[in-house]
Parts: sequence; C-alpha cells; structure tokens
Amino acid sequence: MAKKNGNGEKVKSMESWIWDAACSIRGAADAAKYKDFILPLIFVKRLCDVFDDEINRIAENLSKKSGAVSVSNRTKALQLVERDKSLVRFYLPLKTKNPAKDSAWDAIRTLSDKIGQQLTDIMRSIAKENTGLQGIINRIDFNATTHGQRDIDDDRLSKLIEKISEKRLGLRDVEPDIIGRSYEYLIRKFAEGSGQSAGEFYTPAEVGFIMARIMDPEPGMEVYDPTCGSGGLLIKCELVMEEKMRLRSKEKYAPLKLYGQEFTPSTWAMSKMNMVIHDMEGDIEIGDTLKTPKFKSKNRLKTFDRVVANPMWNQGRDSLSYIKDNFFINDEMGRFPAGSCGGKIDWGWVQHIYSSLNETGRAAIVLDTGAASRGSGNQGNNKEKDCRKWFVDNDLIEGVIYLPENLFYNTSAPGIVIFLNKTKKHKNKIYLLHAGKEFEKGDPKNFIPEAGIEKIAETYKKFKEVEKFSRLVSKDEIVKNDYNISPSRYIHITDTETYRPIGEIVEELKTLEEETTRIDAELKAIFEKMGI
Repeated sequence: MAKKNGNGEKVKSMESWIWDAACSIRGAADAAKYKDFILPLIFVKRLCDVFDDEINRIAENLSKKSGAVSVSNRTKALQLVERDKSLVRFYLPLKTKNPAKDSAWDAIRTLSDKIGQQLTDIMRSIAKENTGLQGIINRIDFNATTHGQRDIDDDRLSKLIEKISEKRLGLRDVEPDIIGRSYEYLIRKFAEGSGQSAGEFYTPAEVGFIMARIMDPEPGMEVYDPTCGSGGLLIKCELVMEEKMRLRSKEKYAPLKLYGQEFTPSTWAMSKMNMVIHDMEGDIEIGDTLKTPKFKSKNRLKTFDRVVANPMWNQGRDSLSYIKDNFFINDEMGRFPAGSCGGKIDWGWVQHIYSSLNETGRAAIVLDTGAASRGSGNQGNNKEKDCRKWFVDNDLIEGVIYLPENLFYNTSAPGIVIFLNKTKKHKNKIYLLHAGKEFEKGDPKNFIPEAGIEKIAETYKKFKEVEKFSRLVSKDEIVKNDYNISPSRYIHITDTETYRPIGEIVEELKTLEEETTRIDAELKAIFEKMGI
C-alpha cells in the first residue's frame, strides 16, 4: 500500500541498497539463484542491529541518562542479558574482540578465514538460542558444494557481507514498515528471476492489497493462509488493518492473529523471516495443507474470520498423486462438501478454504481464469463445474474479480479472485468486476497502480455497478450460462468485444483434450479385457 507519510525516499533508498547487496554476488542476472543465502544474511543484520539497540537501551536505563552509552554500562547490560535472555527479543551469542564496544554484526563482518563454515556455525548458534528461529536460519549451509564446487565461495560471501554492512537496520535507523517493504521488494525482485517457480512464493503486492482491503479485517481477527508462500498476503492484511486504525486515530488496538501453512521448507523459512522483519507475529506451520492440515481445534478443522490464499494454479493429479476421488469422499474432517473436483485441484482448495471459515467468515482466493468457466457449456458431466455449481446453488460466492493480464511471475494469464462470504449481503446474486484494463505496462510484468487498487477495492466494497466494469448478476443468469462465473462472460469492456476471451476458450479445449485422453485410456483398458 502506498504510504503518504514522507517515507517514500527512505523506502526507495533502502530498496536500492538491498538490491545492490543482492547483486554484489554476481550481478542482477544471477541474484535470484542466491536468495536462500541473501535473505537470511539481511535478516540477521536486522537482528544484530536491533540486539545492539536493545543492549544500549538497557545500558541507558542503568545510567538513567539518555544519549551516549558508557562502556561500563554496556558491559553490565550484556551481563544482565546473558543471565536473563528474555530481556531482548532475540538473544545473539556472537563473540567479538571487544563486546562492550563492538557491534554484534562485527562478529560476522570480521570473518576472514573459512567464511562459509564459520557463517554456518554462527547461524546455527543463533537458532540454538532462539527456538523461534530454528529451521529458519540454521537450514542454510553457506559452505555447501555441488559437484565439488562451492555454491557460493568465500570471496562472494565477503563482498555480500561488506555490502550489507553499509546500512544500519536498527530500531532508530529504519521503521519496521520500511525495512519490511524493502524486504518484500527483494522477494519480488527474486521472483522476477525465478521463472515458473516464482508463483510458489510470491503474489503481486497490488493483488494482495486489493484482497486485504476487500477483506477489511478488524483488530484481533484470526486470518489464515493455507498456501502462505513468503507470507505476503497475511502481512498485507495486517498492514491494511493498521492503516485503518491510524485513520480512525486509534493508538491502541489488538494486532491480527496470523496463521499460515507452507509446503516448501525454503519458502516456509522465507515467510518466518518476513514476519519478523515486519515486526509481526504469525503461527506459520510447514507441511502439505491438503494432505495434513496443521490447524485444528478439538480434532476438527480450525475456523477463521478471514482466509486469503493464492494456491498454485492448475495443480492436478500429476503433481498431487494422492488426490483421487476417494480423497475427497473419505476426508475425516469433512472438508469437501462439493465432492471431487476432477483432474484439477482448484476447487479442492476452495472447499478447504470454505471449511476453514467460521460462521461469519469471508475469504479471497486467487485462481486461474479457467476455474471460473471450465466445463460450462459442454455436454456431459464435468466435476469441476459440479463443484462450482454447488457453491453457486448454496449462495456462497459473493463476487469474482477478473484481473489484468501478465501480473503474475509464473504465467501471463490474467487470473481471478473469488470471494466467499457466509453472510453475504446480496442474496442469490454474484458481484462481478472486470479489472482487465486497470494496469500499467511494466518490465518484466504489468502492474496495477495505486489508483487502480483504490478503484477496484472501493468499487467492490460498495458493490457499485459501473458500465463495462462491474455488475450484480442474478443466480438465474448464472444458471442460464451453465454456472460460468467469469466476469468476462457478463461484462464487455469494449464496444467491439462480443466473444469470450481466447484464454478461456484455450482452457476449455485443454480440459476437453484431457477428458478425451482419459476416456480413450478407459476404452482401451475395456477393449483389452474383452480381447479386442
């Protein structure tokens, strides 16, 4: 969310530095390859500088004076913290030549021999002292080799450490909001260089803010992301809530309770670091959400006030081998009331998310455009359409937003956001919004400017009907169109557009081809049994 508090230049300066640090290893072209090394180092630099600030604060309290901290009082402060580690957020067991004068980061900056191994040992020692950091920074081996070659040699590590040393990231130097936004910027820059894998950990910031603004969370609410990636969607919900409280001139309020689950260990670690960098707390679990959901209450699925998610698009049975029809039918927690969704898991995620909502819960889910229309208009049965039908018939879909093309890093397809609401305002209607033109050209991806974010979110929240942009569509009209809920089917954004988008037609052709292949295989098996 764009800030209007004069911090724009500070953010830009921080972003430039943080990207220069990443590029110091081998240049921008290869920076993304090293994200698992760079992110933890910048994270630990923040921990070191905050630790020093906290030691200085304790030393100031000892002298009952502000300003310069004496060496003796700093020595006493370090001794106090050594005895009671709860006095600081994270205890850092870093040893320097002169602890009373040196900064904690100096223990890293002065490494000159066997840097990779020593850095690995330092990370492990920090994690050992702080249970909340275990598995986050101690999972990286800075001395790792591939085919006998160091993944990142000591010379490059030394350059990276020196570049990171250029800026102080303490409590008095940079606000959590600024360092957090800069860290997110770095994650986005890594996404640009990560190709197809980027979608596993990054959702474009503007999409996240649109979702968060429409979800409109209130203080103390429980917010969940079952596919949390780097944690961006959860963080944006907290930022939007905090901004709302500032506008209300509220100084005291409860933060959101953030919950997430992530399958990939490196991405899980990224989300945990991202939370700390933003000065937020979140309960982030690791594991396969569909197979083993971690958040339960009395052996039942835990429910939440809000759910935000961007599951991997078009995940099918090839990537999730355990997903069979009986997986949906026999689920012990009854998460799939609409049943099997066929060869693609998109509506399986929607069902899990619906089952994770409490009685007044709302959800925002990013899916590919085909999830809104596949199977509609075709002869015969289609399990994905049947799932969509169940949600429409039970009046659970509040709205759908059609996004611009080429926003996401793992595809040029536009994507949609489906909103669920258990207490929706407009009964037996679905609010459709076509935001296909709300973008500016970017490199390498398009983006939605702040004015576009505002227009989309505020129009949706008011359920305004705007020509060539948004309308409320009755359930009867949805049924008439065979449960196609794509905004592009009902809203023509140009005078000449009278046909469905090519992308949707291509998706349907893919589905038909998959169904044909499956039927051919089944017929072949039958004929073989018959000896034909």
